[in-house]
Amino acid sequence: DDVDRAYFAVFDGHGGVDAANYSATHLHVNVGLHEEIVKNPGEALKCSFQKTDEMFLFRAKREKLRSGTTGVSALIVGNKLHIAWLGDSQVMLVQQGKAVTLMEPHKPERE
Repeated sequence: DDVDRAYFAVFDGHGGVDAANYSATHLHVNVGLHEEIVKNPGEALKCSFQKTDEMFLFRAKREKLRSGTTGVSALIVGNKLHIAWLGDSQVMLVQQGKAVTLMEPHKPERE
């Protein structure tokens, strides 16, 4: 279609790099192939995070991998910004020199 899209992501491995590398390799593919990418990009991000997690868990069990990752991704569709994150990764948007809160970070004490 004629809609401009851009995707950015950062992953922070915990207990090794396997989960972070796997996510960096597969999440954007799952997002791009998701059936809701055009109509509901936020849903596509959410479902793709879940699918990538399930895929890695299957591989981790098979290969006895013990790492995890946090992650944050930004999908720009036209003039709209969609953010998804997992764990304690955070996103900050600076607009005209001022920080704009986009999310409430995960903290152990937060329900």
